[in-house]
Amino acid sequence: MDYEYYMSKAYGLALKAFEAGEAPIGCVVVNNGEIIGAGYNMRNTKKNALYHAELTAIYEACRAAGDWRLEDASVFVTVEPCPMCAGAIVQARIKEVAFGADNKKAGCGGSVINLFDTAGFNHRVDVVRGVMEAECSALMSLFFSRLRERHAKPDTDAGY
Repeated sequence: MDYEYYMSKAYGLALKAFEAGEAPIGCVVVNNGEIIGAGYNMRNTKKNALYHAELTAIYEACRAAGDWRLEDASVFVTVEPCPMCAGAIVQARIKEVAFGADNKKAGCGGSVINLFDTAGFNHRVDVVRGVMEAECSALMSLFFSRLRERHAKPDTDAGY
């Protein structure tokens, strides 16, 4: 499997999220060499906590496959999945997840916990870490740097 090719597709989606002012996370679901689902973060745009890149991509992939089971599929996501998204990946029976940047505060592919290899679950997911890590990490750093800059500027419309 060409991990960098598929991650570059997810990265392109992360750039769309970045341009929309969203946390720049993109995701594609691949089955038999074909992208069957794609998504990027839209939580702020949609005003809904469920609009994570992975959930949108999995939703599209299930529709394309005509089933909730995606047993032969791989997920490529620019940032290590959070608990909600890792749970969805496990529940969809996805065989593999590849991610770029670690998520030190909420990552469930090994940074905080590894939900993909939890003994009590009836399904385990193979994990590939660090695909295009430098690019994915740099985009996240740029996003949060700009976010901090925006919040540090004084509010000139406060009426004072």
